Amino acid sequence: MIRVGPAGWDYKDWAGIAYPSPPPPEFDRLAWIARFFDTIEINSSFYGPPAAATARKWVTRVAGNPDFTFTAKLWRRFTHERKTAFTRAEIREACAGIGPLHDQGRLGALLLQFPWSFRRTDENRQWLDDVTRTFARFPQVIEVRHASWNVPDFYEELVERGIGFVNIDQPLFRQSIGPSSRVTSQVGYVRVHGRNYADWFRKDAGVEARYDYLYPPEELEPWVKRTREIAKATRETYVITNNHYRAQALVNALMLESMLTKRKVEAPPGVVEQYPDELKGFARPAKD
Repeated sequence: MIRVGPAGWDYKDWAGIAYPSPPPPEFDRLAWIARFFDTIEINSSFYGPPAAATARKWVTRVAGNPDFTFTAKLWRRFTHERKTAFTRAEIREACAGIGPLHDQGRLGALLLQFPWSFRRTDENRQWLDDVTRTFARFPQVIEVRHASWNVPDFYEELVERGIGFVNIDQPLFRQSIGPSSRVTSQVGYVRVHGRNYADWFRKDAGVEARYDYLYPPEELEPWVKRTREIAKATRETYVITNNHYRAQALVNALMLESMLTKRKVEAPPGVVEQYPDELKGFARPAKD
């Protein structure tokens, strides 16, 4: 099973592209995206755990797609804010927000995304061990961006503990971890972030600028090959597009889905209208 989808769905600059503007009464953005994709990576959970009631509503809203499964980023308190030890109260809060997705069989993976500055030191190895053991009840995948983690011992430990490795496409600067097709658990994971070299490490670059990148087909083709390799060794594989600016993540997710299945896929009409040349041969607009 290969599931392709975007990271997030609630972006202001998607209005009039991914979604009608103004939207019709009771238009549901999440349900609309779930019509075209079998997964979405929840990224709002990175900034703070969702309320349990909100998570339960998310499950209800994707009921129209029985194959749909979420993935969710772990709260940054556990991955980026590491100056002080996390507390039991923070653990309970994080679990309460993710638990409903897992309990209802809609959580494919909990993503532990660490920044490039998180290098393989003894201190960071201990932190990572503490976090993964804390959330062991959930299926986990780990994204590291610094090349110091690219050593056999790290991958062997992930295999022993059944934790997935996230294969990423990112701007490659010195000591950045490169593209791969590694499998360390029954959950395969790919994240494509774009290749905006100019803004990736620029301190004053906003999130929109950092992820403003549209992949052409020739840059996606190697990832199609890697995804197929990963899928052969896993129970399910997730391919997430994180270049969300102006719905470019949807464009590339549609292209990847089409390239993987070797057929045209149905797409939100506004996306095809906005990107007709890019999606020619890959997608057709939904009729309603």
